[in-house]
Amino acid sequence: MTVDHAHDRSVRLLHHDASDRPFIVIWEVTRACQLACTHCRADAIRYRDPGELSTAEGRRLLDDLASFGTPRPLVVLTGGDPFERPDLAELVAYGTSLGLSVALSPSVTARLTRPVLVELHDAGAKAVSLSLDGATAGSHDAFRSVDGVFDATLDAARTIREIGFRLQINTTVTRGNVRELPRILQHVVDLGASLWSVFFLVPTGRGKNLEALTATEEEEVLHWLHDVSALVAIKTTEAPHFRRVALERAGVEALDDVFPPGPLRSDLRAATTDLFAGREPAPRRPRPPIDVNSGRGFAFVDHVGVVYPSGFLPVAAGSVHEHPFPQIYRESEVLQALRRPDGFGGRCGRCEFRAVCGGSRSHAYAVSGDLLGEDPSCLHRPEPVR
Repeated sequence: MTVDHAHDRSVRLLHHDASDRPFIVIWEVTRACQLACTHCRADAIRYRDPGELSTAEGRRLLDDLASFGTPRPLVVLTGGDPFERPDLAELVAYGTSLGLSVALSPSVTARLTRPVLVELHDAGAKAVSLSLDGATAGSHDAFRSVDGVFDATLDAARTIREIGFRLQINTTVTRGNVRELPRILQHVVDLGASLWSVFFLVPTGRGKNLEALTATEEEEVLHWLHDVSALVAIKTTEAPHFRRVALERAGVEALDDVFPPGPLRSDLRAATTDLFAGREPAPRRPRPPIDVNSGRGFAFVDHVGVVYPSGFLPVAAGSVHEHPFPQIYRESEVLQALRRPDGFGGRCGRCEFRAVCGGSRSHAYAVSGDLLGEDPSCLHRPEPVR
């Protein structure tokens, strides 16, 4: 049986039916990008694909998203690098005019300038996310495969805040950078970011060449993220078991007794204590993680209009060239299956947290080829069925 977490404030639940409308939609407006990041989901290319959605087709997609009514889905324009599209400000202004809340996820290149950011802010964009995958120029620039990107990212983040955007910092965690997380957190706090989005590597695209954390290491990082969530709001991508960790920790006073820190968490905790010693960053009430997962409150539209459960789960649900987005979201067999956790395989299908977690469908698919299979990145062993 599943556990009823509906009244537990450790996790934020959607106020609408996730099978009827998404909470957030990511639209990959182009796959073009001038960077060559080692973890790139999209395996981005240097030039725009002539088959990507046109301005008119993009407007129709935004019409579709606005047609859900209130609450309308949050819309994030990503890439590649969305700044490679000359009509980006037009798309932002149109989406905003329909009542959509539009955010941007650009690459840090020469196209990311103050005048362009001001134009996009004036067009109505509310937030901008930047990637910071290393705590130093050496590690971040190696991740991005371009020298100078680290310093340019810090400069861009300050400019974004000055213009009036909300700033989100995205970090992809691998075994190569996991011990830099406390110093990355320090940058996140110093830059005044409103949200730190921590991505757990899925072996897809160029990311197949990097080393993901083990399930034990990932569990340690999730507990550490919960430890530091009073410093900045934190969300995880492809680690929905962050919600399970939040629920397990709720009301527990002697956390270290119940969840003994291993070597990695002990090191992360010690480094965090050292970095924030003598500083009093304004503590905040930790923001509970939100109950959204691939295909369940979340959807991804690629540059040519194909709809997926997420950008890391390459199983197509339909195409906006053939059906309106709301029809695909509500009726796709792929998306419907992802909303039925009782049908998941292995530990995920037996887990008492399956209704509020569901596991990373992308990890399951990348490792086993079964999008409904067991998530190998989760350490949890479900309670035995009685």
